[in-house]
Amino acid sequence: MWEAIRRWFDPAELGSVGETPDYRFSLANERTFLAWLRTGLALVGGGLAAAQFLPPLPMSHLREVIAVALLLLGAAVAIRAVDHWARTERAIRLGQELPASRFPAILALAVGVGALLLVVAVLMRAVGGR
Repeated sequence: MWEAIRRWFDPAELGSVGETPDYRFSLANERTFLAWLRTGLALVGGGLAAAQFLPPLPMSHLREVIAVALLLLGAAVAIRAVDHWARTERAIRLGQELPASRFPAILALAVGVGALLLVVAVLMRAVGGR
């Protein structure tokens, strides 16, 4: 694990692996990394917004749970983005298959389940407010 993390911060080591790829592939990999990073930042922003602007919800501490969940998910996306970028860049340089990832499916499920839970919380508030 520490070896993989070290590789994130050592571009010279990555540059010495395999052959220099067509720059378009490296730039596409970088654009994908930046898209994942934007997703992570959006989740962090959503967590901060939830903590600051959501009114108290019918279940105690639900607002805080939502905020912390979004913040942790944003952090996980950012860390996963840099790891996937490094593994993909290495595979491109070595002429190997690109690394498979279940992370997009897991993230989609987490966001979907979170949205459904928010729908339940909103409906509980609407019913309880009458």
